[in-house]
Amino acid sequence: MHTVLGLAALLRRYLSGEDLTPLGQRLLEQAAAQPPAASALLDAALIMQFYGKPTLALELQTEALRDCRHYCIPAALPVRLRVLMLVAPGAMMANVPLECLLEQADIELHLYYVSADPLPPEALPPHDLLFVAIGESTVNQPLLAAWQEPLAHWPVPVLNLPQQIAQTARDTAAQRLHNLPGVLMPLTWRVERPLLAQLAAGVTPATCQLPELTWPVLVRPVDSHAGHALTLTPDAAALAAQLPNLPGEHFFIAPFIDYRSADGLFRKYRVVLIGGQPFGVHMGISSAWMIHYLNAGMADDAAKRAEEAAFLGNFADFAQRHDAALRAIHERMELDYLGIDCAELPDGRLLIFEVDPAMVVHSFDPIDLYPYKQPAMQHIFTAFRALLLTAAAGATR
Repeated sequence: MHTVLGLAALLRRYLSGEDLTPLGQRLLEQAAAQPPAASALLDAALIMQFYGKPTLALELQTEALRDCRHYCIPAALPVRLRVLMLVAPGAMMANVPLECLLEQADIELHLYYVSADPLPPEALPPHDLLFVAIGESTVNQPLLAAWQEPLAHWPVPVLNLPQQIAQTARDTAAQRLHNLPGVLMPLTWRVERPLLAQLAAGVTPATCQLPELTWPVLVRPVDSHAGHALTLTPDAAALAAQLPNLPGEHFFIAPFIDYRSADGLFRKYRVVLIGGQPFGVHMGISSAWMIHYLNAGMADDAAKRAEEAAFLGNFADFAQRHDAALRAIHERMELDYLGIDCAELPDGRLLIFEVDPAMVVHSFDPIDLYPYKQPAMQHIFTAFRALLLTAAAGATR
C-alpha cells in the first residue's frame, strides 16, 4: 500500500492559485532518487493533468501502476470506516472523485486500480464497504462488465453497482429516462462518422434510421466532456462545414432543446442524488447555451451569484417542484450516488443533459465570493458520509 496526497488535497491547492509546478518537480525527483516511488508518480500525474499535460500524466500513472495498484488516502479524523474504491486507470474524469466528498471525514479511502481480470475479496485491501467509483466510458465498459458478477456475491456491501453505472452512457440513459413523468431527456444516438456524412449530404434523419431526430442537433465525440468539440448544428449545410473539424470517428447526436428562461438567459443546475435524496450543487447562468460552471462568469457577476445563493438556500423548493421527476430518475437508474445536470423548462419539466456519478462536487470555491456554498456542500458531505455508514451497517442491501 502507498499513501498519496490524492485529488482533493492537490486540487484544492491548485484552485486556490498555488503554483504546484515545484511540487510536481520534487515528486518526480523523489521517484527518480528512490524507486519504486509509486505514490510520488501518481500524485505527479494529477499535477500534470492540472497543467494540461495529459500524455505525460498518463505515462506517469502507468509507471506507478506497474509497481502498485493500491493507494490510500488517510482519514482526517480517527477512522470510523474503511472504504475500498474500485477505480479505473485514466484521466481525472475516469472516476467518481469521492475524495472531494470526504476531505474532513473519518473515512479511510483505499483506491484500487482495477483491470478486466477481477480479483477475489481476499486479494484486495481489507475494507468495510466497497464503492464502484469507475465512471462510464467506452474504455471503462469492459471493466464494469468484468466486475459485475464478482460484486454480486461480495462479502461486504457494495454501492453503485457496475451494471447500473454502465447504463449512464448518454444514449442508454436517454432511452431509460426520456419518457418519465416530469422529465425530458431527448433521445440520443451513438453514430459513426459515415452516418454524419450522410446527414451532412442532405439525407433525411429518418432515412438514416433516426426517425425522431430533428434539426437543430447537438453533435459531440463519444467520451468527450466539458463541452469539448460539442457543436450546435442548425442544418445539414452547417454539419457539412463542421464535420471536417470534429475529432474521432464515434459521436453522439441528439436534438437541441432551447431551454432559455423568459429573460433570455440559460440556467443549468447540478444536482446529486444520495440514496435517492436530492441536493443542490451549483447553478450556472449564461447568455450562451453551452454552460459549464467555469465559463458562466459567475465569479464576475454578483447578481448571478445572488441567484445561485437563492437556489441553494431554497433548494427544497426546487426539489419539491421536481419531486416526482427526481424520484423517477432514482428508481430508473438505481444508483446509490448519482449526479444530474439539468434545466427547468417553461412547461415545468426537468430537461436532463446528463446523468453521471463521476461529476465533480467539491467545496474549493473561494469563500469570500461564494460564502453560501459552504453550507450547501456540508449538507452533501454529511449525507454522503451517512450513506456510507448506513450501507456498511448492512441497512441498505
